Amino acid sequence: MKRTIQTARHLDFPKKQWKALDELDTGVCDGMTYDEIAAKYPEDFARRDEDKFNYRYRGGESYRDLVLRLEPVIMDLERHENILIISHQATIRCMYAYFMGLSHEELPYARIPLHTIIELRPKAFSCEEKLYKVDVGAVDTFRPKGQGARVLKNDTFVCETVGASGEVSDGSKPILPISPIASKTLTNEA
Repeated sequence: MKRTIQTARHLDFPKKQWKALDELDTGVCDGMTYDEIAAKYPEDFARRDEDKFNYRYRGGESYRDLVLRLEPVIMDLERHENILIISHQATIRCMYAYFMGLSHEELPYARIPLHTIIELRPKAFSCEEKLYKVDVGAVDTFRPKGQGARVLKNDTFVCETVGASGEVSDGSKPILPISPIASKTLTNEA
């Protein structure tokens, strides 16, 4: 929650904060690497790899739970135009999967790059996607099926200048100024 609030505070738009946009609750595994989970909870780790969508962390949530939590948010999003959502990776992954038509099997493995603006523009039967990489360092938490460990969460992100300057890198140009395209900004704070 703290990181999304830090990011959103630099934007001069009306803001709406939704608890439903919280990150996937990893329960007792919060802050652990995948290697640490495999060592401490080997049966759970194997079950998660077998069915990542339905696996529920001890004391936490599954992707299925997160999808159910986000359903009202997604229905509300479809009634609006030009919305900027600032949230966490698994939450964005679920919304991205919905709008891009990904299956439940594909959803947990959808690549959602950190510190990236993902612009989705609805078309007749799909969405056009454009990515803008924000130029800040980050720990990549993406884990393709069957691969090794990375930290599940890194709650130390603080950025004082990137949001304030309104500049991002899109890979082809070093710095790209961002024009306001959102009439609302949603964060995951209740």
